[in-house]
Amino acid sequence: MSAASLTNVDDLSRRFLARLRPGPGGRLVVGLTVVLVAVAAGASALLLLLTGGSPSASASAIWTGSLADATGWTTTLLNAAPLLLVAVGACVCASAGTFNIGQEGQVLIGGLAGAWVGLRLALPGPTLVVVVMIAAAVGGGAWAALSALMLRFRGVNVPVSTLLMTFLAIQLVTFAVSTPWLQESAQGTSGIADATSNPLPANARLAGFGQYPSVQLNMGLFIALVAAVGVALVLSRSRWGFRVRMLGLNPLTAKHTGVRVAALGGFTLALSGALAGLAGGLLLVSPIGTNQLQAGLSDNFGWDGLLVALVARNRPLVAVPVSLVFAVLRAGGDFLSATGVPYYLVDVVKALLVLAFVAPPVLVDLFRRRRGAIPQTATAVSVVPTKVKASA
Repeated sequence: MSAASLTNVDDLSRRFLARLRPGPGGRLVVGLTVVLVAVAAGASALLLLLTGGSPSASASAIWTGSLADATGWTTTLLNAAPLLLVAVGACVCASAGTFNIGQEGQVLIGGLAGAWVGLRLALPGPTLVVVVMIAAAVGGGAWAALSALMLRFRGVNVPVSTLLMTFLAIQLVTFAVSTPWLQESAQGTSGIADATSNPLPANARLAGFGQYPSVQLNMGLFIALVAAVGVALVLSRSRWGFRVRMLGLNPLTAKHTGVRVAALGGFTLALSGALAGLAGGLLLVSPIGTNQLQAGLSDNFGWDGLLVALVARNRPLVAVPVSLVFAVLRAGGDFLSATGVPYYLVDVVKALLVLAFVAPPVLVDLFRRRRGAIPQTATAVSVVPTKVKASA
């Protein structure tokens, strides 16, 4: 891939992120969004009918598995926390004009760093779970920072490098869980390498509130909500947040006003990776999983979190209800697949919803640009210097 094509990818991603920002034509965007959501719902129902399913029965199954009772709400909220953390991180780097699409790998590396610390250190009480979460955030941030370094020193664009680093992260975690790094013995009883690490100690797991049959709230949800509110306030109310937004709107202007463009862009990318890594640590220490590291730990949370940020149009507070919607689809999708409906249909529904929410501002922006591009009569412009004309 040539340097010119890499630069074009960066320019395209920056323009795409700019079109997702709120702008004029709010009523038109809202109306078009409602129409496209209805079209997405109709297309989903038609797809279910074509595959032999029932739209009403499928909707009922999703409701039963996600919101019908305390168990469903507990599962939904457990899924919402890591989705929100990933989405908030995506909002940070998108505000700086950077399109990070490697959250899936950053979630895995965060889980790897957290698992290594949790299994290697013998710390008392809840100190261990705090250190595990910090290590997960540092791991995810360092992994994303590698892409920033590749951009700075080799000119590799961020969307390409972050995406390719995801596949490297999968291979690294797959290798790590079959070594003595994370296991007492690298070989299972059958002689085949185990696919998971040893389980984390009890004091390396997040506590929660509530007991069955009531709704159980995990600490991870509060961490995610604090992150969303904190990032929203910093981006909108602080000097640093103003610089980040200025960098996203016009890097040249930001540079002329004294902003260190490369350093700030790299830091926002690392911060995005840190929040994705924190989500990986949350998947490791919360009851949503088995408290063991495995190659499938991320389970598409990175991709779905990125979709949440796109639907929320890179606004952290809007990402809160959007992450809840995606969590409902994840929790209800697991219940739906148990009834015989293929799980990939849930992924198709999510994709249609993302298109329905992302397309309107882009389409409105294109429509306005086309309306504004009215050819005007060219006027003759004299290129003779003023002094010369005066002397003539």
